[in-house]
Amino acid sequence: MIEIVSATRLSKNDFWSASALGISLRRLSQDTRLVAHIAFNNQRGLPDVFNARINAKNGHDILVFVHDDVWIDDYFLADRVIIGLKEFDVIGVAGNRRRVQNQPAWAFIDNKFTWDAKNNLSGSVAHGNHPFGAISVFGPVPAECELLDGVFLAAQKSRLIATSVQFDPRFDFHFYDMDFCLGARRNGLRLGTWPICITHQSGGAFGSPQWNEKYRLYLEKWKS
Repeated sequence: MIEIVSATRLSKNDFWSASALGISLRRLSQDTRLVAHIAFNNQRGLPDVFNARINAKNGHDILVFVHDDVWIDDYFLADRVIIGLKEFDVIGVAGNRRRVQNQPAWAFIDNKFTWDAKNNLSGSVAHGNHPFGAISVFGPVPAECELLDGVFLAAQKSRLIATSVQFDPRFDFHFYDMDFCLGARRNGLRLGTWPICITHQSGGAFGSPQWNEKYRLYLEKWKS
């Protein structure tokens, strides 16, 4: 069984009828290995929602943390996640093979949002308001990485618990993924990209006041 963990500001009915993730999960409902755990009408930060499922006593061992504005284009989702987690402790759809000082996101090397060299990047993500959007190819997949994009992360709960890896509640909507990846690597977990087809409706909110505040906290925490 694979738990799809997400948070949404939408009501339960609106999530299932109107959100990209809700519609995608309805489409995949024939795969009984997929179980949704959605925080509806959510006002909490993503780490609080995600950690609740890591610590849940009645949950399943494979967790997929995903945004609610993601179309799951891949109807082999469960198989790909299971196979990917036999190779890596944490998998994602896009990432960076390295980490550099003061890095503000997995793909950028400075706060001017300069893209890292293509040979350091891995993964593919489609973007658009509808499923099967235009594909951005970042680099070969699979690849072992230092950082992964938080739009889609999968891990085995038992590995996270055994290594005391969780999400930091201070990074409620920004930098939770960067912080999580650094914590996972510090505790010996292997991160990697895996071929999983999704379309993301959003390109991110880089440079907003909230983003800048979390960037400051992130640099302060990791002294980088």
